[in-house]
Amino acid sequence: MTEQTLQLKFKNVPTGTPLACSSTSLSLNRNERTSEGDIVLGCNSPEVDLLQHKGGQDLRVPVGAYVFNQRNKPLMPCSSRKARILIKKGEAHVVKLNPFVIKLKKATGENVQDISIGIDSGYKIIGFSAVTRKKEILSGELCLDNKTPKRLTDRTMYRRNRRYRLRYRKSRFNNRKKPEGWLPPSIQRKFDTHITLINSLKKFLPIKRTVIETGSFDIQKIMNPEISGTEYQEGNLYNYQNMRLYLIARENNKCQFCNKKFTAEDRPHIHHKKPRSMGGTDRSSNLTLIHKSCHEKIHKEKLFHKLRSDKEFKGSTFMSIIRNKFKETLKFKETFGYETLIKRHELELEKSHINDAFIIAGGAFQTRTGPVNVEQKRRNNRGLQKNRKGFIPSIRTVRYKIQSRDFIWVGNKRYLSGGTASRGSQVYYFSENGKGLISYRKITKIYNTGSLVWKN
Repeated sequence: MTEQTLQLKFKNVPTGTPLACSSTSLSLNRNERTSEGDIVLGCNSPEVDLLQHKGGQDLRVPVGAYVFNQRNKPLMPCSSRKARILIKKGEAHVVKLNPFVIKLKKATGENVQDISIGIDSGYKIIGFSAVTRKKEILSGELCLDNKTPKRLTDRTMYRRNRRYRLRYRKSRFNNRKKPEGWLPPSIQRKFDTHITLINSLKKFLPIKRTVIETGSFDIQKIMNPEISGTEYQEGNLYNYQNMRLYLIARENNKCQFCNKKFTAEDRPHIHHKKPRSMGGTDRSSNLTLIHKSCHEKIHKEKLFHKLRSDKEFKGSTFMSIIRNKFKETLKFKETFGYETLIKRHELELEKSHINDAFIIAGGAFQTRTGPVNVEQKRRNNRGLQKNRKGFIPSIRTVRYKIQSRDFIWVGNKRYLSGGTASRGSQVYYFSENGKGLISYRKITKIYNTGSLVWKN
């Protein structure tokens, strides 16, 4: 009788919290176990909400250490605490600092889970995410430096200056042919960075599947959705002898700065709305006609913002170009932006490169992890090198062992390098007191970070 009374009292147990049991039956309230007893997965406690990636809830701490076996094959990552214990016991040693990787000294169980990586390819930022069936192991963004066009412009200036000083230069005629599959240097470097990131992830994690979001964009349709037929084939400049006549017709023979009409004596100047030095192009959408006096005033007083720049399509063009390059270089599963958009709305996630990469990798209700920031670094700087004693500057012909953002040790103290000076004999370093300069001879150990700098 007493037992029945107790059951009646506890019949309506609240079910709103995940810690409260929803039934008084002992068979239903027993501890739950995973269907795969031999695989230990993180975050299996009932206190973890499977929808914690929604809203503004806290995320797990990023992975502590990546693990290699004795044959340098990747295993499942471990926590920082476990990595310290293995190193202290002498069962593992550090092989890489950025990101942190340890290598086991003895054979262990090498069971790994199926990991899929999603790559949200982009013109300025690349999103990436690695997920298993239960959780997200790694996520982050890679920021591209986008400095290749400026470096090419500087190189052109230096080369032209050197060639003008030569008395005679041997004629060359057969060095202008572009090889098959050639890409502009700025696009090639961005594409190579995508490949470098994917190969780095495969080096640290036992990845079984790669999924990349690609796209093919029709710029004419984006600019004018109603274009069709012969108008689509002929383009904007059809029936115009040159760019100047097209701009005069498009802008009704008016200066776009002072809004006054051009007279017969005026010779309109073609002006870049977004300067070439800032990444502007020679497309008709970036060009306009202005008076000579207006042109001089704009450049003298830096009034570029007075002329509204049209939308650029560099990112769309880049995505259309690299789509086929991915197919030629990698084995991957292709997905598209509209598929990612539908799934993101279903999961009520905000628009970001990390969330897109999570969905691309096949993520849904897995436990999320904190993001990692990765920056692209120039591996070799061959810029002008000035001599302090007043000699003519020269071009660096050797690649110094220490580059910017490498790690250096002076005794037992570790510093972050800021580059070299005096032809590599001096090294800049960052410390708590600011930036300093030290002799190369005092450095006891060097660690090169490579082209990708991981920042946890």
